[in-house]
Amino acid sequence: MAGKQYFTTELFDFLRQLKRNNRRDWFLRNKSRYESLVRDPCLQFIIDLAEPLHKISPWLVADARPSGGSLMRVYRDIRFSPDKRPYKSHVGMHFSHASGRKEIHAPGFYLHLEPEGCFVAGGSWRPDPQALAKIRDAIVQKPEAWKLARRGLSEEGDSLSRPPRGYPCDHPHIEDLKRRSFIAWSKFPDTTVCSSRFMGDFVKSCKRISPLVGFLSQAAGLKY
Repeated sequence: MAGKQYFTTELFDFLRQLKRNNRRDWFLRNKSRYESLVRDPCLQFIIDLAEPLHKISPWLVADARPSGGSLMRVYRDIRFSPDKRPYKSHVGMHFSHASGRKEIHAPGFYLHLEPEGCFVAGGSWRPDPQALAKIRDAIVQKPEAWKLARRGLSEEGDSLSRPPRGYPCDHPHIEDLKRRSFIAWSKFPDTTVCSSRFMGDFVKSCKRISPLVGFLSQAAGLKY
């Protein structure tokens, strides 16, 4: 059933223009367009996502604050980067576990909007060494539960070239034990993102990835 349309082609047009004109003076002249075409639709999406996300897990957070919430900053951190472009030419929204909602590495979901590059991802990206060890231990101790959690999912994330020290080289999930990130994702065409069905499609993708997020959360000792 069709629902509310949140995003339009104008959002992608703005992001293309921002990519070509990634300068402070241009952004300041067009800041009201950013707010009306990008920021405000994203905040409304986050507001309306709170209820269906709560049904997936009451521990997942959709925070609609304009700053410090689920909507990630448009400003790039250029302090230590050779790339001095000041703005991101994509939109990111993260929906993390309540215990670590300010931590981008915490288990949860992520929505990425970019012209011809939209996707939803779920899992844990680059967890710290302690959290990574807990995930690996959980995979070793509960191989069948891990198999069910990742069933039907296409995982992404960088991996070690050799098995991590202290883990059995012949473990049936050795390739997973070598991972440093545990991410599953689904792509969306721009036309789907601009459809009134997008909220439903996004929630369906989150439900499909939810067993993985749940396993990672429980491995960290978090309720899910």
